[in-house]
Amino acid sequence: MKFPAIFLDRDGTINHDPGYIGNPDIVELLAGAGEAIALLKNQLGFMLIVISNQSGISRGIMTEEDVVLVNERLNELLSPYGATIDHFYFCPFHPEFSPAEKCGCRKPSPELVLKAAEAHSVDMSKSYFVGDTANDIRCGKRAGLKTILVKTGYGTEHEKNHLTIDDTPNFIAENLLEAAKFIQSDINA
Repeated sequence: MKFPAIFLDRDGTINHDPGYIGNPDIVELLAGAGEAIALLKNQLGFMLIVISNQSGISRGIMTEEDVVLVNERLNELLSPYGATIDHFYFCPFHPEFSPAEKCGCRKPSPELVLKAAEAHSVDMSKSYFVGDTANDIRCGKRAGLKTILVKTGYGTEHEKNHLTIDDTPNFIAENLLEAAKFIQSDINA
């Protein structure tokens, strides 16, 4: 049996993005993110999978353990809403700081999406990718998913300056909650 999933970028989509978050004490949910996660998971029945680039690791700014602690803190902040992220995948590499052959997991590559989909029996035909950058949209499209750009984080800048005609998302939302409501209406259409 296959399950629908929402693939989500983390920083700038679910939580504030001050840049290279390695300290779990500074993690802060964006407005409406808790409600959005609860709607997607509890009411709509989606599996929730975060796909993020965490080049701060290869840059020496933080460790993989720091990223894991930040992910755990994110789920702690989401738990009062009755929902958490099911799985976290991240790419620790960056071409300026890592061998090129290791960077294949970086978005816009769909490598981590496809890996997660296979590992968790995801029905890609009923799944979505939500993020705040053009690379999130490219990653989702390359994986064959419907895509949503949120205007939080870098979203507004990327909508104006970085998207091409080939990168056009299926929907542009003010925030994750509006994205979740779009998904709800889309699956009920």
